[in-house]
Amino acid sequence: MPAHRVTWSGGLKFDAVASGGQTTVFDAPSPDGAPASAPTPMESVLLSLAACSGVDLVNILQRMRQPLTGLSVSVEAERADEHPRVYTAIRMVFAVSGEMDPRKVERAVKLSTTKYCSIGAMLAETAEISHAIEYL
Repeated sequence: MPAHRVTWSGGLKFDAVASGGQTTVFDAPSPDGAPASAPTPMESVLLSLAACSGVDLVNILQRMRQPLTGLSVSVEAERADEHPRVYTAIRMVFAVSGEMDPRKVERAVKLSTTKYCSIGAMLAETAEISHAIEYL
């Protein structure tokens, strides 16, 4: 199995390379208060959840032959006060556009958030995940 790798590049910054060669960067605010230059690892988990659910939603709506013309997924979360500071509550908002049947959109979101998104399944072990849909 090919390995994914992160390499420390100074401060609290890490350069990441996925097994397929794709790259990204992670950072964290420094102890002296300097802001992070890239998403923190925990922020990346939330972004990954949004992307995972988004990919599922696009695939499901395409299979349902729904004319999706736009999608954004916003996510916010609360974390435990004590270490490990896992997410305890996550709220996702799916903003969709296109002339679609709202019942099919709701079904697709439910399938993504309860069945298909692996990241959501992992996070659901410690966090209550809720969602809403905005029709643009």
